Amino acid sequence: MDLSIIIPLLNEEESLKELHDWIVKVMRSNGYVYEIIFIDDGSSDGSWNLIQQLTRENIHVKGVRFVKNFGKSQALHAGFKAAKGKVVITMDADLQDNPEEIPELYDLIKNEGYHLVSGWKKKRYDSLLSKNLPSKLFNWAARKTSGVQLNDFNCGLKAFDQKVIKNIEVSGEMHRYIPVLAKNAGYSHIGEKVVKHQARKYGKTKFGIERFINGFLDLLTIWFVSKFGRQPMHLFGALGVLMFIIGFGFALYLGVDKLFINTRGRLITDRPQFFIALTAMVMGTQLFLAGFLGEILIRSRKNEARYTVSEEINLTPAEKQYSS
Repeated sequence: MDLSIIIPLLNEEESLKELHDWIVKVMRSNGYVYEIIFIDDGSSDGSWNLIQQLTRENIHVKGVRFVKNFGKSQALHAGFKAAKGKVVITMDADLQDNPEEIPELYDLIKNEGYHLVSGWKKKRYDSLLSKNLPSKLFNWAARKTSGVQLNDFNCGLKAFDQKVIKNIEVSGEMHRYIPVLAKNAGYSHIGEKVVKHQARKYGKTKFGIERFINGFLDLLTIWFVSKFGRQPMHLFGALGVLMFIIGFGFALYLGVDKLFINTRGRLITDRPQFFIALTAMVMGTQLFLAGFLGEILIRSRKNEARYTVSEEINLTPAEKQYSS
């Protein structure tokens, strides 16, 4: 199969039919063998009913429905697991991503050898305060932290080589930083393409202040995981040893001072250096143990379900990897 198109959505009933028809038109004009996978992330409108209708009308359409809203990252994770195409395209369901961009994105992956190509909405039609400024801040911070030089990490329109999406774990709000996850997994041939951004035609944005806060927290998480996720002892162990050495140094100073210099002075427990030494050694021990426990958890952890699917349509038995 040439293409898998993954579309996570939440309450986008009005745009789904138009988006489907637009994608099908592009697929047919380019002769692609394709699949469209809609991931209904707990919609409360008629989105799932419309997806069911589309699966009856078009055998290339597949659907996955969550029992409640688990988030875009979890929706993408489910789509990645189900995708069979050699090239995988992700796009939003609100018609702000243009399906006409798909052929060029496909060519960059298939023929130019990119592992991942991210869209760049250079000219945006979003509100300046609600999306533009936060996006610029996110993108700047992500570039500085990750070393991945993209202008628009959060663009929903992206293209992937299949092996990339099968070897990364997307959770929390990490969908913003999929290029960073790909780089950390060893897929460094990452490109960017300017794409058309269209004003929202139906409904309203799902962006809220909590996403702004969560995005920064996830950026810190992904920085930590990329640096120390595989070997937490390198951070916690090093800090623990440093703190213990500082504490032991103060304790040694107090002992030498009491035994050989100030033999008739105050008791060691009456001196502030004693509490510094005690606190530093306790903290050092705790940090070292935290790193040790982290190493044990990494070696013993198992994959856990992060969402629950209630229905699936047109997926083969091999693709049904979820609990109903």
